[in-house]
Formats: sequence, C-alpha cells, structure tokens
Amino acid sequence: MFSFFTKIAAANNGNAYEYEFTGIDGDVIKLSKYRGKVIVVVNVASRCGYTPQYEDLQSLWKNYENKNLVIIGVPTNNFRQEPGSNKDIKDFCETNFGITFPMTEKINVIGKESHPFYKWARKDFGIGAIPKWNFHKIIIGKNGRVADTFSSITKPSSKKFMKIIEDLI
Repeated sequence: MFSFFTKIAAANNGNAYEYEFTGIDGDVIKLSKYRGKVIVVVNVASRCGYTPQYEDLQSLWKNYENKNLVIIGVPTNNFRQEPGSNKDIKDFCETNFGITFPMTEKINVIGKESHPFYKWARKDFGIGAIPKWNFHKIIIGKNGRVADTFSSITKPSSKKFMKIIEDLI
C-alpha cells in the first residue's frame, strides 16, 4: 500500500558526507570530516524570535563536542531575518552568544537556489527536512542519513530533542 510517508527511493540518495559548505571565514566545511558523528545542521538568523536558541546550541556543542556530536550553523536570509554580511553574522554570534561551533557562509536553504545539502536532505527525508523558518534542525545520524528533523519551535535543550541526540550518540 502506498503512503505519503514511505521513503521509496531513500536508499539511493547517497548521504550527507557527499556535501560541503563554505565556512563563514571562507574555509571549507566538509561533512565527510564528521563521518561517524551525529551532525546537527541548523539554519540560523540574527533577527529572529528564535535567535536565543543560539545559547542552547552553544551549550549542546560544549557538552557534546567530545561525544561525537557536531553542530553546524547555517545563516540564511531566506526568511528576511539575516540581512548582514558574513562578518556581521560572525561578530553578532561571537559577541552575543560566544558561538564556537562551525558556521557556514550565508546561503539559501529553500527554493531553486538552495544549497545542494538541503536539496539532498529533502530527497533523503521528505518535506520534513525543508526549513519552514529559521532555527529548523536537521539531525544526521552516524550513518550519514537524516535521522530526524525539528521545527523552529523545538528548543535544542528540549527533552524530545535531547532524547534523539542521546539515542544517536
């Protein structure tokens, strides 16, 4: 029986390790570097009502960095809440939240111009991987596949989110 939730072709969509981002400082962030770790990819913005989640993300990074967890912040202006330059974004994150986890340059996460990682995530997991707003979280399991996604409203410190992280690590 057909279901909208069935991922028929998921096994043929590769994995996250095939993708890379340009870092906020111009370096390359290769997801293959994090093979065997849990990766949380979060599209972020400085002028969003969910911006305080940076604090939870930084705490998660500090507490689990040595336990095979990686956080990657992905600034985007797709929702018109991140108008600044990469330098502005970096300065904001470091000054206001002490961010030390990897950050990409500002990119598109939705639409035809979205980064290839986001196009892959949709193919791998379905529409739940498409950000509907800033601070949408995509969790990549140690196998390089999308394990789960969480909407903006779910805080990284929530019990539901932390249970998935703990189960995957």
